[in-house]
Amino acid sequence: MAEIARRDTLAALAIGGAGLTLPGWAMPATAGTPRLADFPEKRGMLIRRQRAPLLETPFEVFDQGIITPNDRFFVRWHYDDIPLNVDVATFRLRVGGRVKTPIALSLADILKMPRVEVTAVNQCSGNSRSAFSPRVPGAQWADGAMGNAVWTGVRLKDVLARAGVKPGAVAVRLSGLDRPPGEAPWYAKSLEIDHALGDEVMIAFAMNGEQLPLLNGFPLRIVVPGWFSTYWVKALDRIEVLDAPDTGYWMAKAYQIPTAPRANVTPGAHDFSKTPISRMIPRAFITNRASGPAPASRPIALRGIALGGDSGVAKVELSVDNGQHWRSARLGRDFGRYSFRGWDLTLPGMPRGRHTIMVRATNAAGETQRPDAIWNPSGYMLNTIQHIMVDAT
Repeated sequence: MAEIARRDTLAALAIGGAGLTLPGWAMPATAGTPRLADFPEKRGMLIRRQRAPLLETPFEVFDQGIITPNDRFFVRWHYDDIPLNVDVATFRLRVGGRVKTPIALSLADILKMPRVEVTAVNQCSGNSRSAFSPRVPGAQWADGAMGNAVWTGVRLKDVLARAGVKPGAVAVRLSGLDRPPGEAPWYAKSLEIDHALGDEVMIAFAMNGEQLPLLNGFPLRIVVPGWFSTYWVKALDRIEVLDAPDTGYWMAKAYQIPTAPRANVTPGAHDFSKTPISRMIPRAFITNRASGPAPASRPIALRGIALGGDSGVAKVELSVDNGQHWRSARLGRDFGRYSFRGWDLTLPGMPRGRHTIMVRATNAAGETQRPDAIWNPSGYMLNTIQHIMVDAT
């Protein structure tokens, strides 16, 4: 299989160079054990599924920096038929529906538009699904179906302005180059019109200063800061302005959560009110150590990451007495309200025995994590307080 060559495709377009076609690659065969070499521009990932690709970031990567490298960034596709090559010279982003003038923009057109940048966490709705008990179906992610990157692109609202949104528009539907099998519904997600016309939703063409990897949505993907990645449509090529709410499968039936607090219902429940999943909520993780032994009576230096969801991280706290008392950690550099934020704290030495260390994040809106587990049938939106066990000897 051909490896995708690293080419400065977007830079070439930006200065008027000729369009380039990325070399194609073949999806791994369904038989046998897949290898990481089967997935271009990725290394050291955990393969949760080979077709369509589900690649998880090993958790130790999050201890190596606040920004997740492109070649270690998680991958999640819904259908097997994903784009295996893209001709950037002929590619067009089409905008239609309730607009004054339907348009088709080339990548060169988009690269000439005013650019914006945001550092934001992209997290799968089912991140940490493997922790749900009773077990629920779906990809059994650990905690690595997330990543934090610097995204560069243009505002969705600026592209919509080119077409001219007509009065009466209520939503904007987004879809990409991945194709459904048979009569399956095309993967498409929608944003309410006011959200789509806000300043934060982006059409990204670069990730951490480089063109998007093919598996992460080259050449364009939607970035919806503070929201789960189901809305971050990859390989974006169609935008449709709607004059009625989107009743398509991926909005009206899939990615639904209970309306109950924390999306929590009794295990096994199915008859409950639902709503589409959207905004993320706070989480904090210890990244420099896992459960295991530690010398008794010696300080324990801990560090980790936190995210505030759709608000910035306000504080990170740790407890060694099952949540009766909490110590505030020192927060690292603030990369913006939608980014991971690092933290560190050195705990005093512990007496011999087994101890639980808990860590929680609180965001700027005052939302915090709780220790009790949640359950819903899709395994979405887990934010139970993370803990590790330390055996002081």
